[in-house]
Amino acid sequence: MHLAYPAVLSALLFCTGLYGVLARRNAILVLMSVELMLNAVNLNLVAFDVWLSKTAQDTLHSGQALTLFTIAIAAAEIGIGLAIVLAVHRNRGTADIDKLRDTAEPGDDDDPDDGSDSGSESARSEPAEKAEATA
Repeated sequence: MHLAYPAVLSALLFCTGLYGVLARRNAILVLMSVELMLNAVNLNLVAFDVWLSKTAQDTLHSGQALTLFTIAIAAAEIGIGLAIVLAVHRNRGTADIDKLRDTAEPGDDDDPDDGSDSGSESARSEPAEKAEATA
């Protein structure tokens, strides 16, 4: 088999995963897209390992060993990633990446032009005033 077939398939898989990471807003779908990109890399590693082992005298199969290492890292990544997504979903009620914001952010700063030049100063002083009022 020619090297071009798995290389083209790997490029298509990687581009599909990249599109999924850039276009999706659900955290689980983003994790699935990252896994697709890692599988494309694994396919490239194995294909080039087989291609290089045909020409080399020593067949160490380092590409296949690196693929096994990548699969182990990907399994750990997806496990930790899903745990984080589930914890965030329990706390916030959504897995939408755009709606996830830090709870320490003061107020709703969606409108940067609120008509006053001291908007950033008042946003900084509000948490201090709230802390003084509760103390």
